[in-house]
Amino acid sequence: MTPQQYVQDRTASSGSSFYYAFLFLPAEQRSAITAFYAFCREVDDVVDEVGDPGVAATKLAWWRNEVRSAFAGQPSHPITLALMPFTPRFGIQVEQLLAVIDGCQMDLDQTRYLDHGSLHRYCHLVAGVVGEVSASIFGATEAATLEYARRLGHALQLTNIIRDVGDDARRGRVYLPINELQQFDVKIHELLKREAPWGYSERFTALMRFQAERAHRCYDEALALLPDADRQSQKPGLMMANIYRALLREIESDQFQVLHQRISLTPLRKLWIAARTHWRGR
Repeated sequence: MTPQQYVQDRTASSGSSFYYAFLFLPAEQRSAITAFYAFCREVDDVVDEVGDPGVAATKLAWWRNEVRSAFAGQPSHPITLALMPFTPRFGIQVEQLLAVIDGCQMDLDQTRYLDHGSLHRYCHLVAGVVGEVSASIFGATEAATLEYARRLGHALQLTNIIRDVGDDARRGRVYLPINELQQFDVKIHELLKREAPWGYSERFTALMRFQAERAHRCYDEALALLPDADRQSQKPGLMMANIYRALLREIESDQFQVLHQRISLTPLRKLWIAARTHWRGR
Protein backbone atom coordinates (compact mmCIF):
# COMPACT_ATOMS: atom_id res chain seq x y z
CA MET A 1 0.00 0.00 0.00
CA THR A 2 1.36 3.42 -0.95
CA PRO A 3 1.42 6.30 1.56
CA GLN A 4 -1.21 8.06 -0.55
CA GLN A 5 -3.53 5.05 -0.40
CA TYR A 6 -2.93 4.71 3.34
CA VAL A 7 -4.04 8.27 4.12
CA GLN A 8 -6.98 8.02 1.71
CA ASP A 9 -8.20 4.83 3.40
CA ARG A 10 -7.58 6.31 6.85
CA THR A 11 -9.66 9.38 6.06
CA ALA A 12 -12.50 7.60 4.26
CA SER A 13 -12.85 4.91 6.94
CA SER A 14 -13.11 7.47 9.75
CA GLY A 15 -16.65 8.37 8.72
CA SER A 16 -15.87 12.01 9.48
CA SER A 17 -17.90 14.88 8.06
CA PHE A 18 -14.60 16.41 6.90
CA TYR A 19 -14.35 13.77 4.17
CA TYR A 20 -17.34 15.24 2.31
CA ALA A 21 -15.80 18.72 2.21
CA PHE A 22 -12.55 17.34 0.77
CA LEU A 23 -14.34 15.83 -2.24
CA PHE A 24 -14.79 19.24 -3.88
CA LEU A 25 -11.12 20.29 -3.73
CA PRO A 26 -8.62 20.26 -6.63
CA ALA A 27 -6.35 17.20 -6.61
CA GLU A 28 -3.26 18.74 -4.99
CA GLN A 29 -5.19 20.38 -2.17
CA ARG A 30 -7.29 17.26 -1.67
CA SER A 31 -4.15 15.14 -1.33
CA ALA A 32 -2.60 17.59 1.15
CA ILE A 33 -5.67 17.92 3.38
CA THR A 34 -6.28 14.17 3.28
CA ALA A 35 -2.73 13.51 4.52
CA PHE A 36 -3.04 16.18 7.21
CA TYR A 37 -6.41 14.90 8.38
CA ALA A 38 -5.04 11.33 8.50
CA PHE A 39 -2.28 12.62 10.79
CA CYS A 40 -4.85 14.27 13.10
CA ARG A 41 -6.98 11.13 13.13
CA GLU A 42 -3.99 8.89 13.85
CA VAL A 43 -2.74 10.81 16.89
CA ASP A 44 -6.27 11.36 18.22
CA ASP A 45 -6.97 7.63 18.04
CA VAL A 46 -3.88 6.96 20.15
CA VAL A 47 -5.77 8.50 23.08
CA ASP A 48 -9.22 7.12 22.26
CA GLU A 49 -8.26 3.55 21.36
CA VAL A 50 -5.25 2.71 23.55
CA GLY A 51 -6.50 1.61 26.96
CA ASP A 52 -3.22 1.97 28.87
CA PRO A 53 -2.35 5.66 29.42
CA GLY A 54 1.35 4.80 29.67
CA VAL A 55 1.31 3.08 26.29
CA ALA A 56 -0.65 5.98 24.80
CA ALA A 57 1.90 8.49 26.14
CA THR A 58 4.71 6.43 24.62
CA LYS A 59 2.95 6.40 21.26
CA LEU A 60 2.46 10.18 21.35
CA ALA A 61 6.15 10.58 22.19
CA TRP A 62 6.95 8.42 19.15
CA TRP A 63 4.81 10.70 17.00
CA ARG A 64 6.61 13.80 18.30
CA ASN A 65 9.92 12.25 17.25
CA GLU A 66 8.45 11.19 13.91
CA VAL A 67 7.23 14.73 13.17
CA ARG A 68 10.61 16.25 14.02
CA SER A 69 12.41 13.62 11.92
CA ALA A 70 10.02 14.16 9.02
CA PHE A 71 10.68 17.92 8.96
CA ALA A 72 14.40 17.10 9.12
CA GLY A 73 13.99 15.10 5.92
CA GLN A 74 13.57 11.58 7.35
CA PRO A 75 9.88 10.60 7.46
CA SER A 76 9.20 6.91 8.09
CA HIS A 77 5.43 6.56 8.65
CA PRO A 78 3.06 6.39 5.64
CA ILE A 79 1.27 9.51 6.89
CA THR A 80 4.37 11.67 7.13
CA LEU A 81 5.62 10.26 3.83
CA ALA A 82 2.34 11.40 2.25
CA LEU A 83 2.23 14.77 4.02
CA MET A 84 5.78 16.09 3.82
CA PRO A 85 5.83 16.87 0.06
CA PHE A 86 3.06 19.43 0.71
CA THR A 87 4.54 21.22 3.73
CA PRO A 88 6.59 23.80 1.77
CA ARG A 89 3.80 24.42 -0.74
CA PHE A 90 1.18 25.17 1.92
CA GLY A 91 3.39 26.56 4.68
CA ILE A 92 2.71 23.78 7.18
CA GLN A 93 5.01 24.16 10.19
CA VAL A 94 6.47 21.56 12.55
CA GLU A 95 5.12 23.56 15.49
CA GLN A 96 1.57 23.14 14.20
CA LEU A 97 1.77 19.35 14.06
CA LEU A 98 3.39 19.24 17.49
CA ALA A 99 0.59 21.46 18.84
CA VAL A 100 -1.99 18.91 17.68
CA ILE A 101 -0.07 16.20 19.53
CA ASP A 102 0.05 18.43 22.62
CA GLY A 103 -3.73 18.68 22.48
CA CYS A 104 -4.00 14.89 22.42
CA GLN A 105 -1.58 14.75 25.36
CA MET A 106 -4.02 16.93 27.31
CA ASP A 107 -6.59 14.15 26.95
CA LEU A 108 -4.19 11.84 28.79
CA ASP A 109 -3.29 14.35 31.47
CA GLN A 110 -6.63 16.04 32.13
CA THR A 111 -10.23 14.80 32.26
CA ARG A 112 -11.89 17.90 33.77
CA TYR A 113 -11.84 21.63 32.95
CA LEU A 114 -12.52 24.24 35.61
CA ASP A 115 -13.97 26.87 33.28
CA HIS A 116 -14.32 27.74 29.61
CA GLY A 117 -11.05 29.64 29.68
CA SER A 118 -9.12 26.47 30.52
CA LEU A 119 -11.11 24.51 27.92
CA HIS A 120 -10.24 27.14 25.32
CA ARG A 121 -6.56 26.10 25.19
CA TYR A 122 -7.55 22.50 24.56
CA CYS A 123 -9.93 23.56 21.77
CA HIS A 124 -7.19 25.70 20.23
CA LEU A 125 -4.70 22.82 20.11
CA VAL A 126 -7.01 20.09 18.80
CA ALA A 127 -9.22 22.24 16.55
CA GLY A 128 -8.02 25.83 16.19
CA VAL A 129 -4.59 24.78 14.89
CA VAL A 130 -6.27 22.21 12.64
CA GLY A 131 -8.43 25.00 11.21
CA GLU A 132 -5.38 27.19 10.68
CA VAL A 133 -3.50 24.51 8.72
CA SER A 134 -6.61 23.58 6.77
CA ALA A 135 -7.27 27.20 5.77
CA SER A 136 -3.69 27.49 4.50
CA ILE A 137 -4.14 24.35 2.39
CA PHE A 138 -7.44 25.67 1.04
CA GLY A 139 -5.67 28.82 -0.15
CA ALA A 140 -5.92 31.55 2.51
CA THR A 141 -4.40 34.87 1.42
CA GLU A 142 -5.47 37.12 4.31
CA ALA A 143 -4.35 37.05 7.95
CA ALA A 144 -7.98 37.46 9.02
CA THR A 145 -8.79 34.17 7.28
CA LEU A 146 -6.53 32.29 9.69
CA GLU A 147 -8.30 33.89 12.64
CA TYR A 148 -11.64 32.90 11.07
CA ALA A 149 -10.35 29.34 10.73
CA ARG A 150 -9.17 29.17 14.34
CA ARG A 151 -12.53 30.48 15.54
CA LEU A 152 -14.42 28.07 13.30
CA GLY A 153 -12.31 25.20 14.64
CA HIS A 154 -13.35 26.23 18.14
CA ALA A 155 -17.03 26.16 17.12
CA LEU A 156 -16.66 22.72 15.56
CA GLN A 157 -14.96 21.40 18.70
CA LEU A 158 -17.70 22.79 20.94
CA THR A 159 -20.21 20.95 18.74
CA ASN A 160 -18.17 17.75 19.13
CA ILE A 161 -18.17 18.19 22.90
CA ILE A 162 -21.97 18.60 22.94
CA ARG A 163 -22.48 15.57 20.69
CA ASP A 164 -20.06 13.36 22.61
CA VAL A 165 -21.06 14.02 26.24
CA GLY A 166 -22.13 10.40 26.65
CA ASP A 167 -19.20 8.84 24.78
CA ASP A 168 -16.73 10.98 26.72
CA ALA A 169 -18.39 10.13 30.03
CA ARG A 170 -17.98 6.44 29.21
CA ARG A 171 -14.23 7.12 29.07
CA GLY A 172 -14.35 9.08 32.33
CA ARG A 173 -13.95 12.46 30.62
CA VAL A 174 -16.10 15.54 31.14
CA TYR A 175 -15.32 18.52 28.90
CA LEU A 176 -18.25 20.64 30.09
CA PRO A 177 -16.65 23.26 32.38
CA ILE A 178 -17.05 22.50 36.09
CA ASN A 179 -18.15 26.02 36.99
CA GLU A 180 -20.95 25.74 34.42
CA LEU A 181 -22.01 22.36 35.78
CA GLN A 182 -22.27 24.05 39.16
CA GLN A 183 -24.16 27.00 37.66
CA PHE A 184 -26.89 24.64 36.40
CA ASP A 185 -26.65 22.26 39.39
CA VAL A 186 -25.64 19.30 37.23
CA LYS A 187 -23.48 16.76 39.06
CA ILE A 188 -20.59 14.96 37.39
CA HIS A 189 -21.83 11.60 38.68
CA GLU A 190 -25.10 12.21 36.83
CA LEU A 191 -23.21 12.54 33.56
CA LEU A 192 -21.06 9.50 34.26
CA LYS A 193 -24.12 7.36 34.95
CA ARG A 194 -25.40 8.23 31.44
CA GLU A 195 -28.98 7.12 31.95
CA ALA A 196 -32.38 8.31 33.15
CA PRO A 197 -33.38 9.59 35.59
CA TRP A 198 -29.95 10.74 36.75
CA GLY A 199 -28.58 12.02 33.48
CA TYR A 200 -31.54 13.71 31.80
CA SER A 201 -33.27 16.52 33.64
CA GLU A 202 -34.43 20.08 33.13
CA ARG A 203 -31.10 21.14 34.68
CA PHE A 204 -29.15 19.10 32.13
CA THR A 205 -31.22 20.47 29.25
CA ALA A 206 -30.63 24.04 30.43
CA LEU A 207 -26.90 23.38 30.70
CA MET A 208 -26.75 21.94 27.20
CA ARG A 209 -28.81 24.77 25.76
CA PHE A 210 -26.25 27.15 27.28
CA GLN A 211 -23.44 25.19 25.55
CA ALA A 212 -25.29 25.22 22.22
CA GLU A 213 -25.84 28.98 22.38
CA ARG A 214 -22.11 29.49 22.90
CA ALA A 215 -21.33 27.25 19.92
CA HIS A 216 -23.76 29.20 17.72
CA ARG A 217 -22.06 32.45 18.77
CA CYS A 218 -18.70 30.97 17.79
CA TYR A 219 -20.02 30.07 14.34
CA ASP A 220 -21.41 33.58 13.88
CA GLU A 221 -18.17 35.20 15.07
CA ALA A 222 -16.07 32.98 12.80
CA LEU A 223 -18.14 33.66 9.69
CA ALA A 224 -18.06 37.40 10.36
CA LEU A 225 -14.24 37.26 10.28
CA LEU A 226 -13.93 35.59 6.86
CA PRO A 227 -12.76 38.18 4.29
CA ASP A 228 -14.64 38.32 0.99
CA ALA A 229 -11.34 37.86 -0.84
CA ASP A 230 -10.97 34.34 0.60
CA ARG A 231 -14.61 33.25 0.65
CA GLN A 232 -14.25 31.25 -2.57
CA SER A 233 -11.11 29.39 -1.48
CA GLN A 234 -12.53 28.62 1.96
CA LYS A 235 -15.61 26.79 0.72
CA PRO A 236 -14.52 23.52 2.39
CA GLY A 237 -14.52 25.26 5.77
CA LEU A 238 -17.95 26.71 5.04
CA MET A 239 -19.12 23.19 4.18
CA MET A 240 -17.90 21.99 7.56
CA ALA A 241 -19.59 24.91 9.31
CA ASN A 242 -22.91 24.09 7.62
CA ILE A 243 -22.65 20.34 8.27
CA TYR A 244 -21.74 20.76 11.92
CA ARG A 245 -24.30 23.48 12.50
CA ALA A 246 -26.97 21.22 11.02
CA LEU A 247 -25.79 18.54 13.46
CA LEU A 248 -26.01 21.00 16.34
CA ARG A 249 -29.56 21.91 15.37
CA GLU A 250 -30.42 18.21 15.12
CA ILE A 251 -29.16 17.72 18.68
CA GLU A 252 -31.19 20.73 19.83
CA SER A 253 -34.36 19.42 18.17
CA ASP A 254 -33.77 16.06 19.89
CA GLN A 255 -33.71 17.85 23.27
CA PHE A 256 -30.00 17.07 23.85
CA GLN A 257 -30.48 13.31 24.20
CA VAL A 258 -26.73 12.80 23.99
CA LEU A 259 -25.97 10.75 27.10
CA HIS A 260 -27.11 7.36 25.82
CA GLN A 261 -26.56 7.83 22.07
CA ARG A 262 -24.40 9.58 19.50
CA ILE A 263 -26.59 11.75 17.29
CA SER A 264 -25.30 12.08 13.72
CA LEU A 265 -26.33 13.09 10.21
CA THR A 266 -26.63 10.52 7.44
CA PRO A 267 -23.83 10.41 4.82
CA LEU A 268 -26.33 11.48 2.16
CA ARG A 269 -27.37 14.53 4.17
CA LYS A 270 -23.74 15.52 4.75
CA LEU A 271 -23.01 15.19 1.03
CA TRP A 272 -26.08 17.26 0.18
CA ILE A 273 -25.08 20.04 2.58
CA ALA A 274 -21.53 20.04 1.18
CA ALA A 275 -22.80 20.16 -2.42
CA ARG A 276 -25.32 22.90 -1.63
CA THR A 277 -22.59 24.99 0.01
CA HIS A 278 -20.34 24.45 -3.01
CA TRP A 279 -23.07 25.68 -5.36
CA ARG A 280 -24.20 28.60 -3.23
CA GLY A 281 -20.76 29.61 -1.96
CA ARG A 282 -21.98 30.09 1.62
